[in-house]
This record gives sequence, C-alpha cells and structure tokens, in this order.
Amino acid sequence: MKSDELFALLRRRGVLWPTAEIYGGAQGLYDYGPLGASLKRQVEEAWVAWFVGLSHDYYRLDPAEILPEAVVRASGHLENFTDPEVSCETCHAAFRAETVLEKIRPEGVDGLVSAQIAEILLANHARCPNCGSTALSVPRPFNLMFGLDFGVTGKERAYLRPETAQSSYLAFPRMWDVGRHALPLGVAVVGKAYRNEIAPRQVLFRMRAFTQAELQIFFDPAGFPVPFARVREEPLPVLRVPRRESGEESPEWVTAADLVASGGLPEFYVYHLVHCYRFFRDVLGYPADRLRLFEKSDRERAFYNRLQFDIEGRLESLGGFKELGAVHYRGEYDLSRHGEGSGKDLSVTLTDGRSVRPHVLELTFGVDRNVWALADLLLGVEGERTLWRLPAYLAPVSVGVFPLIPKAHAAYALRLADELAAANIAVRYDDGGTIGKRYARMDEAGTPFCVTVDAETLAEGEKKDTVTLRERDSRAQTRVAVGELVSRIRTATCLPRPPRY
Repeated sequence: MKSDELFALLRRRGVLWPTAEIYGGAQGLYDYGPLGASLKRQVEEAWVAWFVGLSHDYYRLDPAEILPEAVVRASGHLENFTDPEVSCETCHAAFRAETVLEKIRPEGVDGLVSAQIAEILLANHARCPNCGSTALSVPRPFNLMFGLDFGVTGKERAYLRPETAQSSYLAFPRMWDVGRHALPLGVAVVGKAYRNEIAPRQVLFRMRAFTQAELQIFFDPAGFPVPFARVREEPLPVLRVPRRESGEESPEWVTAADLVASGGLPEFYVYHLVHCYRFFRDVLGYPADRLRLFEKSDRERAFYNRLQFDIEGRLESLGGFKELGAVHYRGEYDLSRHGEGSGKDLSVTLTDGRSVRPHVLELTFGVDRNVWALADLLLGVEGERTLWRLPAYLAPVSVGVFPLIPKAHAAYALRLADELAAANIAVRYDDGGTIGKRYARMDEAGTPFCVTVDAETLAEGEKKDTVTLRERDSRAQTRVAVGELVSRIRTATCLPRPPRY
C-alpha cells in the first residue's frame, strides 16, 4: 500500500490526522485519534514491559521536557545537533541534503562536511525535489533544537529536549542513591522529544514533536555479565559494513555466537541486540523477512558511539528499509560531559571499593514510526476484507460487542459491554448495519475478538447466557459462556515479558 493510501485509511478510521487540520494542517505535527491514541499507549506499555522488565534494577522515569541551556551545551547539542540544509535558489524551498541525495546516495551524508556534500550535489547534477532546478545552495548546518525564552526577564535560555536520553543521564546520580548502589542500573524514559526538522516528511518518520522510548543501561566498564548462553544460537538478519561496501543491501543470517566469535562484538552488546530483535519480531509481530540489523560504520555513527546497529523494517509505503530502533554503545561520553559541565564527579563506588564512571548502552525505539510500521507491515487487504493483524495485546479495542437484532438484544449487549469495560477490557459496542459490516469495521481496526448477543443468549435452555465469540484472524466462531469471556480475553491480551538477567 502506498504512503498516501495508507495515511488516508488511517485518517478515515480515526488513527491519526494532521494537527490543525481545519487550517490546512501543520507540517511535521500529527494528532492521534481514538484508535491511534490507544494503539500508541499499548505499544509504549509493551516496550516498558519488555525492556524495563529485564532487571529489578531498571526503572521508568517521567522527567521534564524543557532543559536549561547548560545541559544541551554540555551534551554537545548546541554545537553538533545539526542537519545539512540545502535551499533551492529558484523556488526557495529548503531541504535536508539527505533528501535531495536520497536516490543518488542512499547511504546518506552522515560524516560528510558541507564542502563534500556540495561536491556530490554538483557532480551528480542534483535537482530540487520541488521544482527540478539544479540551482541549489551550498549546504549549511542547521541546528534542529527549539529554543525558548525562560523566565520573566527573557535573559535565561532553555530548550525543548531534542531527545529523551539526556534526562536519564541527568537523573543517574539520584537514581544511584534511590537504587541498590549496584550496576547495571537502567533508566527508561518514554516521552516527547522535539526537533525543528528542515523538511518534515514521510508522515510519522520525520516529525517536529514525536515520542521516543529509550533505556539507558549504566554498567561497569570492567564487565557486563549477561546470560549469553540463552541467545547464542539465535539467527539474526545482519547487514554488516563490509557486506554493504561490496554492494549488498540484503542481510545475511548469522548466529549471535558468530557475531561474537568472528564479528568481534562483545557478548553484552549482542545479547541486547538479540533482545531488541525479538521485541520487533515476537512482540510487535513484524515478519522476520522484513527486518534487518544494519551496522553503522565509524564514519556514519555519532562520534561518541563505539558500536551502533539500527533495527530496520522494510516498509512498502515508504519505499524500502527504515530505522525503527537502535542499539548504541556510548561508552562514558555522556557522564563525562555532564560531569565537566556541572562540575560534579559522576563516578560511583562499587561494593569492591572501585570508583568507576559507568559506561552506557542505549536501547532506543521510535514510538510514532512503529505505529506507522505496524500499519505498513500488518494492515492490508486479504480477499474481500481489510484486515489489521495486530497482536491481541496491542489492539486498540480488544473486543467488539454486538446485538444481533438491536431492538431485541441491545439491553443485554450494552450490559455485557459495561461489564467487560469494568474489568478493564477495551470494548466497543456497535449496533449499526449488518453483522458482516460490523465485523468488517472491527477487522479494519485490528480488534481480535467480536461477541454477538442473539436470541439463544436470552432464551431458556443450555445456551442461555452464552454468546458467539468470533476470532479476527481465523474468523472461527464458537459458543462461549458469558462468564468465561473476561478470562479468555485477558489471557489473549496479556503482554509478553522477557526472562530477567
């Protein structure tokens, strides 16, 4: 399904739409409707259960979204958080250089200076994506942060946070005191980040306000013990730098043990890479043949990252593989910079008496872009129906409740819907149109179960207080006692949780 077709379907079903739509929309900003808001919350909760659930020493925080200037200066964002911007001298539109060059240089422009990008633009006769002109400006660095006047005097400066990670680094000394004085210590944040994108595009993939879910794991650089034996035989679809440089874009399947033995990667890194891959495959339900683990080269990754693999999904609506999450080994860069900026020593003393400045492993996940990916990968037309094969625990609505004949069965069906809602089950009552049309609406919304109240539900006999339970994927229908519905739906919608370390 093409991007505009998919967006039209999601907008029609109330998943999402442009912010200020009646004014023509606001570029790079989107509102979530009833289905979208619920789906987004389910994705966030699934991520928390899977990643914060790794250890009893991992915690979720909800920090402020505004950061003082001193913080973003120390983190390097004031100086380095830029994208190269190219302007068209004919139509005066502005673009990210990567956008202008996406067909000429699919690997992007990370690591290149303005002069190198300008040379590539000129040598390839690059054209403006808007009007086709070749009259393009020399790229200039554009800082992506939103600045704010802070306080009543206007002399103080603050910024909307460009990423959630900095809040975790600032919280580390407090969390060390709150926790067990032990490493590894995990700090997770699920929340908004803000970037003044040069040219927002691809719907939820380049937004100016978006939601991230990130886990920063602070660990002893002398060793990060993980139960690697659990994952050593896990096959992974990996695209490493040498394979890419030979012209290959498809991943090769290698085991986690091979990545450690012959790939030179540490066990703790590969263990978490497997854990992230399993989240996309097993929890979100993405097909394995649509995923790859994309290694970034020394030139492509941020200078503070020692290792970086992006988890990418092949999205038909956006024309290829797109980043959905990543695993970054950031070393001690962040705590060092904030230690210098604040004048405070962010080292900790371990039980063996050693003083260490922890290293950081970052597991990052784009919530909004995965909402889009769930639609791209799992929503489609199958035969005569449109079907969204969401895992039951992610579905915005767990069960639809229908009266077969509204006049005769509505009172019972409404009472049943109320009872399910009181049991904290997401339910939608629907009495409009034929049963077939109601099923079709629920299939399109990803609802895993539908319950129909009919004459047998109300009549005396062995089928009294039973209903027809219909399953979305198989369309199988079974007769179920009303008293069994809550337990059956709860079992199917229980979030997967990983084994702890």
